[in-house]
Amino acid sequence: MNTKDIWNRFDFLLFAATLLLSIFGIALISSAIAGNPTLADHPKRQAIFMLIGLVALFAISRFDYHIWQTLSRPFYLVVMGLLIFVFILGAAKFGAARWLEAGLVSIQPAELAKIAIILSLAQFFSKHIEKINHLTTVARSLLVTVGLVGWIYLQPNLSTSIVIMVLWAGMLWISGLKTRIILIASAVAILFIGVSTALDWPYLEEYQKGRIENFFSRPDTAEARYGDTYNVDQALISIGSGSWFGQGYGQGTQVQLRFLKIRHNDFIFSVLAHEFGFFGTALVLCLLAFVIVRCFMVAQHAPDAYGALLAYGFGLLMAFQTIVNVGVNLRLLPVTGLTLPFISYGGSSLVSMLMGVGFVESINMRSKDKDRE
Repeated sequence: MNTKDIWNRFDFLLFAATLLLSIFGIALISSAIAGNPTLADHPKRQAIFMLIGLVALFAISRFDYHIWQTLSRPFYLVVMGLLIFVFILGAAKFGAARWLEAGLVSIQPAELAKIAIILSLAQFFSKHIEKINHLTTVARSLLVTVGLVGWIYLQPNLSTSIVIMVLWAGMLWISGLKTRIILIASAVAILFIGVSTALDWPYLEEYQKGRIENFFSRPDTAEARYGDTYNVDQALISIGSGSWFGQGYGQGTQVQLRFLKIRHNDFIFSVLAHEFGFFGTALVLCLLAFVIVRCFMVAQHAPDAYGALLAYGFGLLMAFQTIVNVGVNLRLLPVTGLTLPFISYGGSSLVSMLMGVGFVESINMRSKDKDRE
């Protein structure tokens, strides 16, 4: 197949939705900073990262995705090295060492770890697909996962650790794990949570315990206004005051008067609902859902198990982060640091998501079935 035929299979609808979400995210970040001089460069920096991500998207799309079957292990080791380096010498921010400073750019290797684990698990599971229900296969895949999760957890970064464990469980299930084994694993997980609760979660940091406790309890009025639940309470106020059509771009009082905190990142969904209302929020979520479903469609028509697992993995990553971010903003889940894909501020997150779309495009461009529109 020549180069022209390959590019004829490029999924322009998937790319258009991704590009639209990324551009809209930059615009929303510009409104969310609300004139804060310390955050003034954030929209420009996000735009630069978007351009870097787009270059990566087209570069990854250009090459046959099978090349990553041999490159996944070196990439895994490089990411592990970066995680170890961050743990030892990383810049401490918000109570954790997660970033590498490179001039004006901060790099978060944990975001690259999400890509590394999808590539590694797709390669491992596709190679051992016939033995997926063997205990040794499951155990070895868990060791591959823990090799990165362990260093991320030590930062500490519980939310990303959970994301990677979800990717492992999801890709294991997609590979054909029997329901019986899934039920046994679920029972063990429930038992683990029960024991951890009884022991007051000894392996969590105090601020992580506090987030769980705040989720299950409601403080008095004064504490809600100034205490640990302030951010979530202001997020709910922002969402509710957006009503059907929102208060308008750059016009929301909750945002512009800075009542809503961490509004350009963790709580950007609340900014979206506050300024664009229910209909604007529904439109953005529909675009995100389109991207996710498109990834799953590519997986269904992938030429082989490796390609299918890659596409499913990236679709699962985007779906899980979307559900968690929205759930946190609606106070349906405890507060985490997970971004809303393509929308929240975070260069490493945006680049990793665009790279994921590049892998999905590469798979789609090398699939023989064209009846997918």
